Amino acid sequence: MTTRITPRRFNGTVTIPASKSHTIRQLLIAALADGKSIIRQPLDSDDTRSCIAACKTFGAEITSREEKDGTISLHVQGVNGFKNSALKDAKIDAGNSGTTLFFALAIAGLQESPIFFTGDEQIQRRSAAPLLDALAGLGVQSKSNNGCTPITIHGGWKGGRVSLSCPTSQYLSALLIAAPLAPAGVVTEIDVPLLNEKPYVEMTLSYLKNNLQSASEKKSDAAEIKIAPDFSHFVIPGGSSWKAFSGSVPGDFSSAAFPAAAAAITGGRVTILGLDPEDSQGDKFFFDMLKSMGCDVVWNNVDGARQVTVYRDRTLHGGTFDLNATPDLLPAAAVTAAFAEGDTALVNVAHARIKETDRVAVMAKELSKLGVDCTERPDGLIIHGKGGLPPGGFVHVIEGHGDHRIAMAFAVAALGSPVPIEITTAECTEVTYPGFWEMVNGTAAS
Repeated sequence: MTTRITPRRFNGTVTIPASKSHTIRQLLIAALADGKSIIRQPLDSDDTRSCIAACKTFGAEITSREEKDGTISLHVQGVNGFKNSALKDAKIDAGNSGTTLFFALAIAGLQESPIFFTGDEQIQRRSAAPLLDALAGLGVQSKSNNGCTPITIHGGWKGGRVSLSCPTSQYLSALLIAAPLAPAGVVTEIDVPLLNEKPYVEMTLSYLKNNLQSASEKKSDAAEIKIAPDFSHFVIPGGSSWKAFSGSVPGDFSSAAFPAAAAAITGGRVTILGLDPEDSQGDKFFFDMLKSMGCDVVWNNVDGARQVTVYRDRTLHGGTFDLNATPDLLPAAAVTAAFAEGDTALVNVAHARIKETDRVAVMAKELSKLGVDCTERPDGLIIHGKGGLPPGGFVHVIEGHGDHRIAMAFAVAALGSPVPIEITTAECTEVTYPGFWEMVNGTAAS
């Protein structure tokens, strides 16, 4: 699908979809828990549906219900860490969801029976090799296509000490979710020589703190989880259980970056609902970036709910931003930088190259089509901004590359363009942001 965006100043009030990262963590933890969990206001997206399908393959029962206030909840009957069930000839299609794939691979290591994994074309290019190597050191066998899907996991978690380099934090979060459910007496030790995206690990650890019934709670002489302050080493005893829970999914800061960027780019004013500034999501850093570039960012409490308003009445200016903890911000940050005066350096973010696409290379390529001068670096991108896009008398066509964040980034850039912009593979935004094209008034290209 190709969608056309007509330039306009972006104003209004936007309710942000629920966090994909929280939704998938809650689904998988609920699926492994002992009892029934209720997940309120989850993200309704393609990635969520892929995760739900994986949870059902693991044996969880999941139903969607409309609550009295009109919101949707997912009711999940967990499998109690596979203690009362065994899988046979199980197959999981992770779709486009890397989080689902990596987390489910580790969870499958708790099962004795083989589990087969596949995914879409992009997932088939995303390597799980470091995770598979770590699982092998813990007694979990696997077969793969050079670390990519199709992958078969044959479990039998025996524990041990492994080293896991994490260009993506999802590898470590996967082990943190699964390792506590290993049999009692089994200890998993993880050395982490490299860790990108640290806030996502902090998010996972918050669930261990609040939703895990540890072995030490069950037995007075059981060992406790040990975590090095710098996250370089973890000691995780088995014998724990995930507890059933009931709670809501917070709004997604990664998605919020796009309407915020739209207001910054066009000189508009947007109020964003559904975000919690105290949440562990690292991508809330985008609002600090916008402030440093010349935007006003104002948080308010209205009727007991938090909301943030973004606007600007002065020129945007460049800066240097370390995106190691927040690589998903690179596309939104790059297009915002194209409308700033001076250079903007997005640094320490080489791992943006191993997302759905090589986002560093793709952003440089597509921005150049709009006349934006960029310097591509191994670990990032420098955008040589001139305060906006150069004049042009024709419609630009940008390749979305099937990457939701690339497509959304150029949609908000189009709002500030001197001419309309068409974006291909626009349907890919459904993996995280249903309703995005309606928000930016996108229309089908003729």
